[in-house]
Amino acid sequence: MRRSFFVGGRYVGESGKERMQGAMYVEHLRPPKATRPWPIVMFHGAGQTAMNWMTTPDGREGWAPWFVEQGWEVYLVDQPSRGRSAWHGDLDGPMRAMNVATVEGLFTATAGHDGWPQARLHTQWPGEGSGKGRRGDPAFDQFFASQVGYLESAAETQRKMQEAGAALLDRIGPAVLLTHSQAGPFGWLIADARPQAVKAIVAVEPNGPAIESSPVTGSRRQQSWGVSDIPITYAPPIAQADKLRLEKQQAPDAPGLLACWQQQSPARQLPNLQDLPILLLTGEASYHAQYDHGTSTWLRQAGVAHDFVRLEDVGIHGNGHMLMVERNNLEVAAWIDGWLRARSG
Repeated sequence: MRRSFFVGGRYVGESGKERMQGAMYVEHLRPPKATRPWPIVMFHGAGQTAMNWMTTPDGREGWAPWFVEQGWEVYLVDQPSRGRSAWHGDLDGPMRAMNVATVEGLFTATAGHDGWPQARLHTQWPGEGSGKGRRGDPAFDQFFASQVGYLESAAETQRKMQEAGAALLDRIGPAVLLTHSQAGPFGWLIADARPQAVKAIVAVEPNGPAIESSPVTGSRRQQSWGVSDIPITYAPPIAQADKLRLEKQQAPDAPGLLACWQQQSPARQLPNLQDLPILLLTGEASYHAQYDHGTSTWLRQAGVAHDFVRLEDVGIHGNGHMLMVERNNLEVAAWIDGWLRARSG
């Protein structure tokens, strides 16, 4: 079964000229017989839409239909102001988009760019020959054609997604949240808003690290609340992010890793994320391989127990950041499925 609907949003503007702002497109995929206790809601990252989960650039099966075949109900979303969710430029703010060089360098041809120590290990992008992962290769061209504009403001994106995500859970009930990249903060924020309705979080290379972005993506201040750019519940409570007491590692934990920001002791806690099954998953060759440990450390300091898994440590090698569409995408999906079956009831 396949159906679609919208959640969230509100009317704005003067009487008689109102428009709907902030509504989110949702697609629901249901197997003939659902055998898992909770549905999975899949949240795409920057420049992407729900297309990420349906198929791969070379035409193979994507995660969404595969998880449906395993008995899961799946909900796919297009972020507010993205894809099939309406964007009003004068209301929602300016957009940005990735260019060919950025996509090749971060996602598809990283071994050739060698922009970080693990990049040379990237083997799983689909395609063959010297042009694999580059403009003109059929798989690359399909992937690049799927890229769309996204809001410049991370804070505005997260506000819209927290509201729309909470509205979705209010409608469908408890669910597992599966996030990727830019969507990482959505999982933490939606769980913060609806802690009883979130049964597990699978954070695939969630946006990070805390406080300052990686040099690979251009060092800048970000995620001032540690795991988000907008307020999230800490204990003891704080009204402003600058009340977090911070320190940066004096040296990286190991070669090939970045020194990351963390809280000074005693660290404030994230009470609404505690006691949830949480998986933080990182690919061997991704630029996230340098710093996802920083996100893991921040969560542990804040009392959030979780499994931090590097795919190479479970025998899955060569993945970059877009691992849901790479050649071994279903091997990764099967590992996640096994983790969910063991941890989420």
